Amino acid sequence: MAAADPVAPASPARATPPREAARIWARHLLCFVLPLTTLAFLVTAPHAWWGSLPWLAVIVASVVLDKRASAELRQPAADLPSAPFDAVLYVLVALQLANVGLAAWMVSQHGFFRVDTLTAFFLVGVNSGYSGIVVAHELIHRREPHFRFLGRVLMGSVMYEHFTTEHIRGHHLRVGTAEDPATARFGETFHQFFRRTVPAQFRSAWRLETKRLGDEAMPLLDRRQLGNRVLQGVLGEWAAALAILALLGPGAFAFHLLQSLVAIRLLEAVNYFEHWGLVRSGRRVTPVDSWDTDSWFTLYTLVGLSRHADHHAWASRPYPQLRHWEESPKLPSGYFGMVEMVILHNREFRRLMTEELRRRRLGPFAEAAAHAAPAAAATPAA
Repeated sequence: MAAADPVAPASPARATPPREAARIWARHLLCFVLPLTTLAFLVTAPHAWWGSLPWLAVIVASVVLDKRASAELRQPAADLPSAPFDAVLYVLVALQLANVGLAAWMVSQHGFFRVDTLTAFFLVGVNSGYSGIVVAHELIHRREPHFRFLGRVLMGSVMYEHFTTEHIRGHHLRVGTAEDPATARFGETFHQFFRRTVPAQFRSAWRLETKRLGDEAMPLLDRRQLGNRVLQGVLGEWAAALAILALLGPGAFAFHLLQSLVAIRLLEAVNYFEHWGLVRSGRRVTPVDSWDTDSWFTLYTLVGLSRHADHHAWASRPYPQLRHWEESPKLPSGYFGMVEMVILHNREFRRLMTEELRRRRLGPFAEAAAHAAPAAAATPAA
């Protein structure tokens, strides 16, 4: 990336009328469809096998709608009140914790080897990835300590609390560089990325914490480790998991671990395509260092996550204020469709992403473009 930093889109000068603010807020209520469907399934269990599987239609419908979604190019409105949008986050936190707890209770009451359990496995796992982790991602970037604490709790509900440390203090500083384990390399498959990134992110988070505590090579039994946030997270999430084992049995415990695995796979699939093949050349992160999607469905169901380029350039900006950037490379579809493509059609994913990088002259094509420019300038005109 040799281009200069793009100019920030202009923000509206006028204040937002209450009716317009209410309409914007109402669009974001789409984020409740998946967690509320999951909750409804869990509280109405048990189901006959033929009545259980149709509940998965919400996942299929989300992928279909996302692939067909039109573009949302409007910039955020000015002076939106924060309280209604923050209330959405609080409710989503409560729904995530309720769904994880109710799923473990359902398995303990009705048995592990049931179609209900299989359906819950997909519903809860996908919800933990798309709703739980996405909300956690928004919260851990907030300045208020209670928001960051809730974000850590949500990450602990999927056994991945160390993501909080690595994402904020590692990924955001090193994105688009060889030192960032969460940046997928050009040509890298998802399976290669997943095997590399999961242990590498944990090691990076651990090093960041031990360095903060005064000694990167600090032994595990050093008393200073009591302040290690990664260690605290591991102990907290495993304490919760073992409590499920003790109170609800091995089936509920296994279910909790399996839904966490689904959520982690979804998180890393998103990490995979959000920076695939991009290489940052400057010190400052700019909007061309992240992939974006213009899908309105992703924007309003995933609390603004689709505007990832603006998020990386201005990480503390709340989700309703994230901006559209024309300069950023564009994904072939929204996030729901992208996850399906990454996992099931990875060769097609890499082909389409390569075409966009070539068109934008980014990633491996930025260097080629830079070499071609002087040569073109040196060629005499006909």
